[in-house]
Amino acid sequence: MEHEDPRNGESPHRSSKKPKFSSNYIPESEIRDEFSHHQPRVARINNGSFGSCPGSVLAAQRRWQLQFLRQPDAFYFNTLRNGITASRMIIKDLINADHVDEVSLVDNATTAAAIVLQQIGHSFAEGKFKKSDTVLMLHCAYQAVKKSIQAYVTRAGGSVVEVRLPFPVNSEEEIISEFKKSITEGKSNGRKIRLAIIDHITSMPSVVIPVKELVRVCREEGIDQVFVDAAHAIGSLKVDVKEIGADFYVSNLHKWFFCPPSVAFLHCKKSNASSDVHHPVVSHEYGNGLPIESSWIGTRDYSSQLVIPAVLEFVNRFEGGIEGIMERNHERVVKMGKMLAESWGTNLGSPPEMCTAMIMVGLPSRLCLNSEEDASRLRSYLRDCHEVEVPIFYQVPKDGEDGVRDNDGCITGYVRISHQVYNTLDDYEKLRDAINQIVEDGKTCKMLCIE
Repeated sequence: MEHEDPRNGESPHRSSKKPKFSSNYIPESEIRDEFSHHQPRVARINNGSFGSCPGSVLAAQRRWQLQFLRQPDAFYFNTLRNGITASRMIIKDLINADHVDEVSLVDNATTAAAIVLQQIGHSFAEGKFKKSDTVLMLHCAYQAVKKSIQAYVTRAGGSVVEVRLPFPVNSEEEIISEFKKSITEGKSNGRKIRLAIIDHITSMPSVVIPVKELVRVCREEGIDQVFVDAAHAIGSLKVDVKEIGADFYVSNLHKWFFCPPSVAFLHCKKSNASSDVHHPVVSHEYGNGLPIESSWIGTRDYSSQLVIPAVLEFVNRFEGGIEGIMERNHERVVKMGKMLAESWGTNLGSPPEMCTAMIMVGLPSRLCLNSEEDASRLRSYLRDCHEVEVPIFYQVPKDGEDGVRDNDGCITGYVRISHQVYNTLDDYEKLRDAINQIVEDGKTCKMLCIE
């Protein structure tokens, strides 16, 4: 029998306990109390960027921090490892991983991208891959991921092929078709695609990608490895890593799973490739496997990794636990998106089934949102003058295409609204009324005055 590092946790053959849900579900007053630290009067409809953490979890975090500060040596030798293992066990069950030693806790999805791309870069630098070989990614991949490719892959001689996804999008088939076209491009002239990076939920614009189908296509096309960047996934849709079948899968726990910043899990399916991944911060644990390397990268605050049991306690106070929260967030964000689109005479950026707790809503063309600068100006104006926090997306018009239109012209701007348990109808009405007021006043984005 293969030797298992006891620091990795329990045996995979041990049965997992099912979560216990409270018989008395959390009332609205307690939800308000849990998030009373949020700035008053601000319509905070941007949970997707930084997430949110309830007061009870922040209190648990503070207890962990104080426990370390009271007696650091005892904490390090007797407590830290077991606490992190307990958190990893919870994640292992949530994502249906085979074994806890497939689950590492890292700071965020950006760190996970560096871990995966570092080993790809080494393979280029060491001559295992040809200089002409390539990495495939979506054109709307997160900017930090693009920079990691630049840092680790292209500087080592690898090339990149970007999949141009349509937006607004009408069906999964549109995405799958464009993905297949880019695979053909990536394999041209005898090249090999060494890694495909696929978002599970794209950030801007926000769309759910059919990852299971795209991973299957990658396997059929002989792509070496698949890395799913699912920064927004856990807590907003069901994650089953065995069903998805990627080599690497990362999701932030501080966005939609109520952890304090910052913490993410990285799932590495057991294979020869996964045994060669290492944390980019090297400590004395180097060579003991990524889960152990990640559990100690020097003296720092590990409390965000340790509060995951407290988070599970919090979500199980809601009807249906995290699954119930996900379902209600989806229903409500779709409802709010339709309300805004109807008021502004615009459109949704995707069908409801292709969004989770975030949805893209077209802005009135009369705003004349014609650049990234216009988008930034409008966002700042909404924050400073209307106390509304929401991301703005500029849709670059395609040559020769008119795009989606409202009654006054081409729609080139979208808001990305989020819904989390603390949001109320007032938040979205505040955004609706602010945009309507700007339009009624005859102002365009360039005319908005910001401090």
